[in-house]
Amino acid sequence: MSASPPATAIERYYQMHSRIYDATRWSFLFGRTAILDDLALETTPARILEVGCGTGKNLVALAEHFPQATITGVDLSGTMLALARRKVGRFGDRVRLEHRAYVAPAGEPATFDLVLFSYALSMFNPGCDAAIEAAHSDLAPGGHIAVVDFHDTPLPAFAAWMQVNHVRMEGHLRPKLRSLFTPVIDRLRGAYGGVWQYLLFVGRKTG
Repeated sequence: MSASPPATAIERYYQMHSRIYDATRWSFLFGRTAILDDLALETTPARILEVGCGTGKNLVALAEHFPQATITGVDLSGTMLALARRKVGRFGDRVRLEHRAYVAPAGEPATFDLVLFSYALSMFNPGCDAAIEAAHSDLAPGGHIAVVDFHDTPLPAFAAWMQVNHVRMEGHLRPKLRSLFTPVIDRLRGAYGGVWQYLLFVGRKTG
């Protein structure tokens, strides 16, 4: 049997943080509920992909918001997926999980009606542009991409600290999303009195 490849820095990070992830992230991963509520008003997808599904919090919410949908969750961290598997088991075959990086489309072209990135793209360094392009390929015409993520900060020291935690906060996601998708929702909101801004974006594939 061949040895497993060495864990990446991101995989090691989530091996350490997986046990406290759900208990701590509520304090700064803002907008996760809002983006799902917005989506429920815009679309009724039959096939959903979440990239960077983590511990499965959004997978459960997606399954409840869209009971007609089949859902695929992709994540690089096997530790996080083990936690997700416990949460989504009650949905049976309607929710399936894949342990891999999202560096290419997840299925045949135009497989999904909705692709969700929730605080994932800002940690794809490098790779965020490739992931957005893969989502464009994965979406059927008229399908939606939804992104909630860190946008930027006016504080260099905070940006440097977030970089230590593998997060890039340079306002770089919004232009790429706008270049490939027609914005339906495109908002910036401040957190903790302007320490940082986060992005809520829903776009439609028009070709």
